Amino acid sequence: MPLGTDLIDVREIALRAAKKEYALVFPEYYFSQILEAKHQPGTIAYSPKLIWDILQETCDEISRNGIKKIVLVNGHGGNNNFLPFFSQAQLEKQRDYCVVLFRPQRGPIVAEKLKKLRETKNGGHAGETETSMMQVSRPDLVHIDRAKEQSGQDLARLKHIPTNFTGIFWYAKYPNHYAGDGSYAKPDLGELLINSQADQLVDLIKILKKDDTILNLQNRFYNESKNPLKTKQ
Repeated sequence: MPLGTDLIDVREIALRAAKKEYALVFPEYYFSQILEAKHQPGTIAYSPKLIWDILQETCDEISRNGIKKIVLVNGHGGNNNFLPFFSQAQLEKQRDYCVVLFRPQRGPIVAEKLKKLRETKNGGHAGETETSMMQVSRPDLVHIDRAKEQSGQDLARLKHIPTNFTGIFWYAKYPNHYAGDGSYAKPDLGELLINSQADQLVDLIKILKKDDTILNLQNRFYNESKNPLKTKQ
């Protein structure tokens, strides 16, 4: 699997959605949270403040150019904590645009099809599902013959410490960033997963084009937060 897998796959999803429901797609955005992979060759890990500032100023600039509804489409698990907090922090001061984080779900129909196609139970990072998606997005960058060279087994080195979350959790589980077994990948599985997310993104875009509820509620919130003692209870 290539460096940049997450970006390549999520880009494919965004472009497929935009073909079905017209939307502007921002150029490839590389500046995400990847500190957990600093020990791996090829990783470019910017500081937390820098990735925040770049994303915030990118959204500000998109808005300055007339786009008032910005959808963040994420393909990287390392952003799963960063992006919800970033979205929440948009309430810190008044803005004339809204940021919406796309969070696709796996419905029962797709789940049933996935169950029939999938041969492995665990993993995801360069495992069966992710490798299947890359076979669709960029098959020329997939080397199935190398899938058995390393182990994608969960080492579970923090299993003995209950009820915790720590930044080193991924390294404790998959220090080589390989989770699962990519040798079972198949394009049919990749098409299912990519199309499922693309279709959900299409639905979100359609709604946001017609619906101003988020912007209206934000404006109401901003006005009320200026003098909370006068907010109607």
